[in-house]
Amino acid sequence: MYEFETQPYDHQRTAFNDSWAAEYYALFMEMGTGKSKVAIDTVGILFERGDIDTAFILAPKGVYDNWVQKEVPIHLPKRIKRKVMRWQPNITQTYKREFTEFALPKFREKDTLHIFIMNIEALSTPKGAETALDFMTLNTNTIMIVDESTTIKNRQAQRTKNIIKCGRKAKYRRILTGSPITKSPMDLFSQCDFLAEKALGFNSYFSFQNRYAVIQRRTMGARSFNEITGYRRLDELNNRLDKFSNRVLKEDCLDLPSKIYLRREVPLTSEQKNAYGMMKKLALTKLDTGELATTQSVLTQIMRMQQICCGHLKTDDGDVRHLKSNRLKELTDVIEEVSGKVIIWATWTDDILSIEKELARIYGADSVATYYGGTPQDERQKIVREFQDTNSPLRFFVGQPKTGGYGITLTAAHTMVYYSNSYDLEIRLQSEDRAHRIGQDKPVTYIDLISPQTIDEKIVQALRDKLDIAGKVLGEDVRDWFT
Repeated sequence: MYEFETQPYDHQRTAFNDSWAAEYYALFMEMGTGKSKVAIDTVGILFERGDIDTAFILAPKGVYDNWVQKEVPIHLPKRIKRKVMRWQPNITQTYKREFTEFALPKFREKDTLHIFIMNIEALSTPKGAETALDFMTLNTNTIMIVDESTTIKNRQAQRTKNIIKCGRKAKYRRILTGSPITKSPMDLFSQCDFLAEKALGFNSYFSFQNRYAVIQRRTMGARSFNEITGYRRLDELNNRLDKFSNRVLKEDCLDLPSKIYLRREVPLTSEQKNAYGMMKKLALTKLDTGELATTQSVLTQIMRMQQICCGHLKTDDGDVRHLKSNRLKELTDVIEEVSGKVIIWATWTDDILSIEKELARIYGADSVATYYGGTPQDERQKIVREFQDTNSPLRFFVGQPKTGGYGITLTAAHTMVYYSNSYDLEIRLQSEDRAHRIGQDKPVTYIDLISPQTIDEKIVQALRDKLDIAGKVLGEDVRDWFT
């Protein structure tokens, strides 16, 4: 019997028991229900049984470092010797040598599990695809795991083709996602094609489409094309999926904690790194000289460093300078992975308006409403009322915690995203409680967007430790925050 490093919840144990021995399997588990743990437990038992000696894990940029730093260290039993290698795009001679020794079985200790972790986006590049294919060609006793598998729903994308090619060489395959269908049932084909040829019973996408989609021939000028106008036989499709998948929703997990905290990493762009470095140097210079070393001035520097992480900076004369940023894209990626209504908190008006514009573009103007200082008073209660109405098209509440974080009830949502955080502990706690209060009958998932090795990490850690940053910014604590 397999001895778990961390004891699973009942729904995780069920998913593990149903799936671990399968050659291929889909863990369709909603965000916050612990699908990564089930996958790691699967890796552990297959290694201890001698069925695999390597694992290849693909995850999006905002997630894959979590596997390296958190998921594997926490859930893989310490009794299992392991060597974990993380992909890096800038291949130095040292990295190339280390990878060769890591990837080639002849250099490997027989009793050591080797885990290679890459970001999915790397498979869009020739270098990344070549590295992944080389690794899979050299290692046949491998389990390959694709986390957030909706990233390969586009069958025509080069990275989808590369990942499927790698998957054909794996002994075991898994896909993980909470939302396997983000736009249409057709999203399923390439995800399941990665698992196995004819996993859904079809050799080609067009055979699959003809079976489950209603198609009409359209003509626009001299151009004719087929358009999907509806879907059919979905009960049959569901029955096919049931043979190799496990669906878990938070609302069905009575054993989950009432609050679940997750983080998504958002790397800074080159432009942001330059601006952040300059701002950090300025802050430290002020501290060293004693210039303006007051609570307010230090909090202002923290605020400006946060703004840079979000992709903009307000200058002293009040103008807003926009910086190239990955944060808005990461937010939309998160939204694709969750179901139901979503609360999004952002500290700055500029971000709130940018988020509103992007969500309206993707999901429609009726899907999003903003609640911040500029929202007219007579519209605020209407927004809350519509958001709480399960029949309303309003899905996204984009608010400013200082404005919307007090006195309103938003229990229609069980997912909350912090695009940016206030450094005020009371504001964070109050905003969390808008969804976690009487009337909420589901666990609430809180997702922080964090740029690694920046003030973001320090602020969120302090908030998790229940420390008020405003009370920590004087004296020696200031330097600790900036460095």
